[in-house]
Amino acid sequence: MSSPRRQDIKSLKEALTGGYPIIAIETWEEDATVATLQGFFNSAFQGKGSFLTWDLQSGLTDTLTGETTTCSAVEALEIIQSNDRSGFFVFKDLGAFLDNPDVQRRLRNIHYSFRGQSRFLMLTGSSFFIPAELRKDIILIDYKLPEPMEITSILEEQIQAAVRRGSVNNLTPDELNQATISLKGFTAAEIRYSLNKALWGRKTIDHEILPILQDEKEQLARKDGVLEYVRSMESLEDVGGLENLKEWLVKRRRLFSPEAAKAGLNPPRGLLMMGISGCGKSLSVKAISSLWGLPLFRLDMNKVYSGNYGTPEGTFHRAIKSIEAVAPAILWIDEIEGGISSNTAKDGGTGSHIFSAFLTWMQEKSAGVFVAATANRIDLLPAEIIRKGRFDQVFFVDLPNDNEREAIFRVHLKRRGNKLEDFDLPLLSVATEFWNGAEIEHVVEAATIEAFHRNTTLAQDDLYTIIRGTVPLSRTMSEQIKFIKGWASERAISASHSDK
Repeated sequence: MSSPRRQDIKSLKEALTGGYPIIAIETWEEDATVATLQGFFNSAFQGKGSFLTWDLQSGLTDTLTGETTTCSAVEALEIIQSNDRSGFFVFKDLGAFLDNPDVQRRLRNIHYSFRGQSRFLMLTGSSFFIPAELRKDIILIDYKLPEPMEITSILEEQIQAAVRRGSVNNLTPDELNQATISLKGFTAAEIRYSLNKALWGRKTIDHEILPILQDEKEQLARKDGVLEYVRSMESLEDVGGLENLKEWLVKRRRLFSPEAAKAGLNPPRGLLMMGISGCGKSLSVKAISSLWGLPLFRLDMNKVYSGNYGTPEGTFHRAIKSIEAVAPAILWIDEIEGGISSNTAKDGGTGSHIFSAFLTWMQEKSAGVFVAATANRIDLLPAEIIRKGRFDQVFFVDLPNDNEREAIFRVHLKRRGNKLEDFDLPLLSVATEFWNGAEIEHVVEAATIEAFHRNTTLAQDDLYTIIRGTVPLSRTMSEQIKFIKGWASERAISASHSDK
C-alpha cells in the first residue's frame, strides 16, 4: 500500500480514536472503503457490535445477519439512533440529503447521542458539501485514489497472471513506469478493467499496451468535461529553434523520477511562455509531454466560465482536483490571459474569485502537476502571475531568427518527405525574415499542394511563389509586435539563442 493511502487510513483511525461520532469519507472507491471499515470493525469489536449499511436501493442492511429493512434516509437515521449497540453505521447515499432540515436535525441528535458510546456514523460519497449547520458535527476525511506504488503492485499482479496464461512480458522498466503514470487517477477496479482490456489475448506484453491505457486516460478527461486529454505525438525535434527553452526542459526531464525525490529535488512547478502568435508556444507544450513522458491535459477556460458544468468557481475547483488526482501530469492553460488576467482580477466577481484561487493553488500546490501556460496578450498578465514562486521560469517567444527559420523549414520539408539538399535553406530564411513559424509552415504546405496538383515534386520556386503572395503578421501588426517585444524585454528570458 502506498504512503498516501496509508496516511488516509491513519487519518481514519485517528478520527475513530478521537471518538468523532459522524465521519464523512470522500472516496471514489466505495467498496474498498467499506471493506476497510469492516476490517476496523472486526478488529475493534470482535464481531460483538453492529455493522449496518444503508443506501437508497437496499435500505438498511445488517451485514452480520444479512437482514434488510427498506426505509428512507430519515427512517434509517431514526433506527440507528435508537440502536443502543456499539458499532459502525455506514450510509452510502446520504450526501445528497445533507441540505434537508429533517436530516440535519437527526444528524445533530445522533452526534449528541453517539458521543462516548463507541457508536460511529460513517458517510461515504465522491464529494461532500457540508452545510453550515453541520460543520461542527461532521469530520471530513479524504480517501485518495491509488498512488503509483499501489498501481505498480496491481500492474505487476495482472502481468504475472497474464504470464501464467502463456503471455511473454517484454515491458522495460521505463515502459512499466509509463503504464503506471497512464493509470494514475483511476480506482483500483478501473485499473483492473483497463489492464484486462490491454492484456487479454496478448501473446507479448510490450509497449503496444501503452496507447490502450492512454485511451482510458482520454475517457477519464471526457467524463470531466472541462479537461481535454491531449495525446502528443510531437517531440523537441519538431520544434525549430527555441534552444534556451529546450535546454531548460531537457535539464528537468528526470525531476519527476523517484531518483530525483531521493536526491531531495522537487519537480518543477510550471512554465509560462508568452510572446507573438504563431511562434511555437503550443507546439512546445505538446513536446514537453513527449519529452517528460507525462500525460497532457488542456484546461479550457471558456468552458469554465460558460456555466454549462456548474458554477465557474466550482468547475475550476473540480478541474484542479481532477488534475491532481492524475498527477504527475501537465496542465496546459492556453492563452491564459483570456481567463486569468488583470481584467478578471479586478472585476470583483467570478473572475476575481477564480484568479485568487489560481494564484493560491499555484503558490501552495504540492501535487506533481506542472502548469504549462501560454499567452499572446502579455500586457494583460498581472504581476502576481509572473513573479517567482508560481512559475519556475517565464520565457519570451519572439519571431524566429535566421537560424531558427532554417530549422523550421528543415522540420516541415523533412516531415513531407522532401530531400533537404534540394533546397537552399539560408536563402529561404532570408526571404522569410520577420515571419513566424506558423507562416513558414503555411508556405511549405501551400507549395506542396501546388506541386501535388501539377503531379511534380516540390521545388524551391514553388516556395518562393507562395512567399511572394503572403503578407506576414509582422507587417500587418508591426506596432503591436513592437509593443510586445518592449514589454517582455525586462520581464522574461528569451526562449531562443542569439543569432550572433
